[in-house]
Amino acid sequence: MPLKDFPDHHDAELVLKLYELRREAVMRDSRSQVITKFLPTSFEDVVAITKADHPLNAAFRQVSTYWEMTYAMAKHGVIHTDFMLESNGEGLLLFSRIEPWLEEYRTQVNANGFRNAEWVATNSEMGRAIAERFRKRMQAQLAAAKPAS
Repeated sequence: MPLKDFPDHHDAELVLKLYELRREAVMRDSRSQVITKFLPTSFEDVVAITKADHPLNAAFRQVSTYWEMTYAMAKHGVIHTDFMLESNGEGLLLFSRIEPWLEEYRTQVNANGFRNAEWVATNSEMGRAIAERFRKRMQAQLAAAKPAS
């Protein structure tokens, strides 16, 4: 349920600004690294990426905080949720990779971790649909990555 009934020109301006930020070279590289190289199969994999010496740590921090900031705008009514999600669902891909271990993550790593992504994934019709699509994609990737028995 969006906090705003209808998107307006302010929402459009914010979506365009979010797009500009995603196109920045370091952010684009970080997003690519996290999407292509981070496929956790255990809570240990999730914890590992949060350590400063992990090769994907900086990219993970940049990408996860970007999406949390973006989804906070929706959660707090700054931007129309479904309108924003029409072009900003990628953060739910990262969320789907953390979600199986979310409770442990919040207990051991960050008590507030992925709160805004979770809100978007559960309180918006579009967010629920995108999150479910990414959950299925993650399950398929994990199944394909398992060695043959």
